[in-house]
Amino acid sequence: GAHAGVQEAACRALGNMCAGIDATGHQRRHLAADAGALEVTVLAMGGHGTHSGVQEQACWALRNICAGMDAAGRRCAQRAADAGALEAAVRALGGHGAHAGVQVRA
Repeated sequence: GAHAGVQEAACRALGNMCAGIDATGHQRRHLAADAGALEVTVLAMGGHGTHSGVQEQACWALRNICAGMDAAGRRCAQRAADAGALEAAVRALGGHGAHAGVQVRA
C-alpha cells in the first residue's frame, strides 16, 4: 500500500489481534499466518522503510504472529524468516536507532 498511515494501522491491528497466550490467541496467530500476514507485513516494512511508525508496528505484528515456542510457533518463525522478516527487522533497527518504539519492538 502506498499510504504509510494505513500500513501502520493495519500492522498495529494485526499485532493486537494476535496478542495473547491463550488458545484463541494461538488460533488467531495461525489464521493470520495462513492469510499471508507475515509476507504482507514484511512488504509493508520494505515499502515504508523510512517511516518509524510502520517499522514499529510491523515488528510488533511479526513478534505477536510468531509468538510461541511450540512446533507451530517455530514453523511460523521459519516462515517469517523465509519471507525476509529477519532482514527487515535488522534494517528497522539500523534505520531507526533513535526511535525507542522500533528498538523495543524489533
